[in-house]
Amino acid sequence: MAASEFPQPAPGDASADHVSPGARQQADWRGLKGDVEGLADVAAQQGRGLLDAVRVQAQDYVEQRKNDAAGQVNDLARTIRSSSKDFDDKPNIKAFFDSAADGLEQLGSSIENRSFGDFYAEAESFARRAPVAVAVGTFVAGLLAARFIKSSSLPPEGDARDTFRG
Repeated sequence: MAASEFPQPAPGDASADHVSPGARQQADWRGLKGDVEGLADVAAQQGRGLLDAVRVQAQDYVEQRKNDAAGQVNDLARTIRSSSKDFDDKPNIKAFFDSAADGLEQLGSSIENRSFGDFYAEAESFARRAPVAVAVGTFVAGLLAARFIKSSSLPPEGDARDTFRG
């Protein structure tokens, strides 16, 4: 295609020599906006990927701890059941130990067979049914935590009154 086929600006037309500063600034802002939007999209995708990785790792950790807890409960049930054999001559005591072992075995299998989401849903349901009990329990747990933190902290170096004595 020859150059003469394209429309040519008239001689002395100012738009042919340069673009107005306002139009150039607007184009720069549009370009910058596009760059920022592109960076934001990339950052959001990477953030979602990181969040997914953290979620998977947390679920694996919770699952492992759940299995460990279930194993410990089942070990305790086996220990209690083996202890009940010492009371073969006392049926009431043996029945008590066997009942405790049965309950612990049921608890252990319940822990193994349920997901973290199930536990969370059950806790949420309990909190909705008995909000006062949850509030009191949270308050007591806070008091116990405060006492534990206070008792495990280092004592002050000296009493403030000691510094003024001569």
